[in-house]
Amino acid sequence: MYRLIIFDFDGTLADSAPWFVGVLGSLADRHGFRRVGADEVEALRGLPNREIIRRLGVSPWRLPFIARDMKARMTADIGTIRLFPGVGEMLTALDGADLRLAVVSSNAETNVRAVLGPDLAARMDHYGCGASLFGKAAHFRRAMKAAGATPGQTLCIGDEPRDGEAARKAGAAFGAVAWGYATADSLARERPAHSFADMADIPRLLAAGQHP
Repeated sequence: MYRLIIFDFDGTLADSAPWFVGVLGSLADRHGFRRVGADEVEALRGLPNREIIRRLGVSPWRLPFIARDMKARMTADIGTIRLFPGVGEMLTALDGADLRLAVVSSNAETNVRAVLGPDLAARMDHYGCGASLFGKAAHFRRAMKAAGATPGQTLCIGDEPRDGEAARKAGAAFGAVAWGYATADSLARERPAHSFADMADIPRLLAAGQHP
């Protein structure tokens, strides 16, 4: 049975995609990659992250600087970021089912805690924030160690193919959500153990003590 549930943050718990699209143009100008047209956004949602980076002409060595800039901008705009509807009820139900909860995100922990609010933030047993774009697997392993959970007892829930890739590298199961950034087809290619169509599906499965 699952003992540890690790959540991605942006696109999984927080509805930050509109904010991201809004700042993408200025990030492109500052860091020297191609601007994205409004007609391209949907097509990019169906591509792996490495392909998106290639198409935009982002230099890999600039990724840490872009991530740092993005986190600083979100900190300035944190009051505009909201959780998806139902997140509070979902986390409360899982916590009440005696599951260990964690967040692993490339975002800053201060941003994650601010959007969650003090009550929901306190329900998280572990924060693995500041992960590099493709560095989540190591943070998943640290969360497992902190929770005393094996990979087979761990479910990583996210909205992007890289979340599934990182879960596979860490030996954990992947749960894909339908309301985030990536398309259903791109997530299906990662062969998730579970696919969640809406927020209520998560406690419906996990609070009932389902086996992996």
